[in-house]
Amino acid sequence: MSHVRTGAERLAVDTSLAGGARLGLITNPTGVLPDLTRTPDALLAAGLKVTALFGPEHGLRGTAQAAGSEADTVDERTGLPVHDTHRLDGAALDRVVAATGVDTLVFDIADIGTRFYTYVWTMYDLMASAARLGLRFVVLDRPNPLGGTVEEGPPLDPAYASFVGRFPLPVRHGRTAGELAGLFGFDLDLRVVEMEGWRRDMTYAETGLPWVMPSVNMPTTDTALVYPGTGLFEGTNFSEGRGTTRPFELVGAPYADARLAPALAALDLPGVRFRETWFTPTFHKHAGTPCRGVQLHVHDRAAFRPVLTGLSMLHVARTLYPDDLRWRGPGLFLDDLWGSGSLTTSLDSGADPRDLCPPPGRPQGRLLYS
Repeated sequence: MSHVRTGAERLAVDTSLAGGARLGLITNPTGVLPDLTRTPDALLAAGLKVTALFGPEHGLRGTAQAAGSEADTVDERTGLPVHDTHRLDGAALDRVVAATGVDTLVFDIADIGTRFYTYVWTMYDLMASAARLGLRFVVLDRPNPLGGTVEEGPPLDPAYASFVGRFPLPVRHGRTAGELAGLFGFDLDLRVVEMEGWRRDMTYAETGLPWVMPSVNMPTTDTALVYPGTGLFEGTNFSEGRGTTRPFELVGAPYADARLAPALAALDLPGVRFRETWFTPTFHKHAGTPCRGVQLHVHDRAAFRPVLTGLSMLHVARTLYPDDLRWRGPGLFLDDLWGSGSLTTSLDSGADPRDLCPPPGRPQGRLLYS
């Protein structure tokens, strides 16, 4: 089967696509060619002068859990210095980038199409740094595993901008990293090395590319598909399945009971079924404590609406367990994830939060792929 040619694969063949004499590569374990050669190794073998590596949340090697990263180190295989960028922005990030002496920053990390997944915000912050420092910025584009035909959820309120959302995108944004880079509108020399052969209606399996876990709790494309909805449970004391083998597909709590699964099934949500299950997280929320909950089984990917599903699940949980379901900090993290205070306000008032979710649409604006 033929495969989509990623930006990284194209650059490894045609080094003129990047420009620049000293490249700083922003990457992680997803930065690979179809044969699983790491992008840093491939670019160096092609003769490009990569002089520094930059790691995002979870680190260059992908060992850190959520909100964590890896310390500055040296990459064993290439001998290149590795700089941790997680939680750095503004002048602090500028100092790190400027000290490397690079003239071009190259981004090669797989996104999963959800606004509160942080890799595109690492890209955003480094684009801002590149603009301030007068550097070129190159995006090696990769598929959006949720496809590119649907966006779902309201845009972020700029008053709630944070590292889980810096730009007014919907929760499921339907764009590639290269398309987002153009949308952000920074005044800099931006180059997107576009994919060849990718269509917006492709499933990830149809790309012919290997699936590499983008982060430690994103093991499969099934995880990525449900994440725009069940990821919202990160802002609550319900377990979103971290510490299990099916994170974000398993959702539950020690205080959940036999009412949960039937109440969700009764909603008859498009494309998904709910199976009652028990699980015991090995870490994170409720570690070592049995939780009763549900597993999501998506049976129709085209019909499935992850954001609507997540809102529906939160509404049912709030209705059934008003004295137990709590929001998590610091501040109200659910507000940060949702991109405004409207969701917690709706849930606290007993209103139906599904009213906050407009009908899904198609991504608009400058798109690179048909």
